Amino acid sequence: MKQVLVFLLIASVFFTCKKGPSNTKLSGDVFGTSYSVIYDKDVDYTKSFDSLFAVINTSLSTYIPDSDISKINRNESNSIDDHFITVFNASKVIYNNTQGAFDPTIGVVVNAWDFGPQGKIVALDSLKIDSLMQYVGFDKVNRVDNKILKLKGAFIDFNAIAKGYGVDVIANFLEQKKVDNYLVEIGGEIRSKGINVEKDSNWKVGLDQPRFDGEQSILKAISIKDEAMATSGTYRKFKVDENGNRYAHIIDTKTGYPSKTNVLSVSVIAKDCMTADAYATAFQAMGVESVKEYLQSHPELKAFLVFENDKNEFETLNLNGFPEE
Repeated sequence: MKQVLVFLLIASVFFTCKKGPSNTKLSGDVFGTSYSVIYDKDVDYTKSFDSLFAVINTSLSTYIPDSDISKINRNESNSIDDHFITVFNASKVIYNNTQGAFDPTIGVVVNAWDFGPQGKIVALDSLKIDSLMQYVGFDKVNRVDNKILKLKGAFIDFNAIAKGYGVDVIANFLEQKKVDNYLVEIGGEIRSKGINVEKDSNWKVGLDQPRFDGEQSILKAISIKDEAMATSGTYRKFKVDENGNRYAHIIDTKTGYPSKTNVLSVSVIAKDCMTADAYATAFQAMGVESVKEYLQSHPELKAFLVFENDKNEFETLNLNGFPEE
């Protein structure tokens, strides 16, 4: 009997001390913002992540003078690597699908606009805009194998898709390492797989409440699993003209002028984050009715829009089964 009691006591201590599943949580700075990665493997991949980020920056960052894209924009080189090819090909597809609402060549005009302090928009000469718009249009940029062909004055900028691509690169790395459960986030762009093993539930992510005072609060939280989400918002970057009209920092790719829009935020769910990132930017520029029409023939995309109605009241719209919570 004594031996049995001792065994039961040891067994009790064992089960009491045994820890449940745990996650590794890594974070840092990248692409001018921050990243956070949570996964269910007891291995520190910080050095691997840093190496991957460095390679992506060397290919796609317009903020690094000797990156591939910077050299191409200065017409010093036209050679590209596999990262550039992947992003370029995806951008072509989305540019064509959205009839140019997503356009990586609009950067030449974005760079020319001066959104001044105290909410004033400094007028840009229309002749200057017209002269720059001749270089806008991703259909004017082509790839032949690992070479880029473009007009000498064209400027390529993948900032509206690069963060999402970075998320995918990290997610794909984790999958190669046989990680079954993860959440990757870079600057608010997200991709998930499996569940949060610590909580034994789907991954929970928050959607920002649009606020013009610079503060941050959560509008609602949703669950995601085996999918990616990206958000584009104008409520943090906007200016007001002398008539009180609010203009988004997003430039209309057809006119070269800032977009006057009532859309405050667009969140898009897709299978990969690169796709979600690009479409979130495109939908921001397209407007509510055009997005509704577009998504009728694109069931692979889900969207959540926050916009102002004619009474200056906030409204929300869930499209294609975007999760309610």
